[in-house]
Amino acid sequence: MLPKIGRIALALATGAVLLAEAGDAQAARYYRQYYSTWSYYTTTQYYYRTYYYYPTPVATTYSYHYVIYYPSQPRYVYYYNPVSQVYWGRFEYGADGKPKGYSLLAQKDRKGKLADIPESAFPPPAAMPAIPGSGDGEKMATPPTDLPKG
Repeated sequence: MLPKIGRIALALATGAVLLAEAGDAQAARYYRQYYSTWSYYTTTQYYYRTYYYYPTPVATTYSYHYVIYYPSQPRYVYYYNPVSQVYWGRFEYGADGKPKGYSLLAQKDRKGKLADIPESAFPPPAAMPAIPGSGDGEKMATPPTDLPKG
């Protein structure tokens, strides 16, 4: 039997471990994915932001894709994979600016130039897809609604 001070120390140590594990789980969920602020690319006159994500909950290095907004197409933001160099989907906003959903392109329809993707290739908006490369089914975060003005 442990003396009273030993039991207290053991209880405190156990509590600290449990709190640390719960905190790590919360932090991983909170920081697993996020979007940067908007930047403007003057050469092609579009705005872009970076979508950062951990492919798995235990990953230690962020991967990223670009989210591109063309002012000429104000209802959409397009997702671009810089590794495979293709557009792979888009997120649609309603006329009121509220989120409608994500259109995931089929593999055959993913192209390096948006002009090479016919409008008919985009399926109706639906739920966000899984985080790229994830095996746990965690869904991508919906992009922020702060579309650039102009």
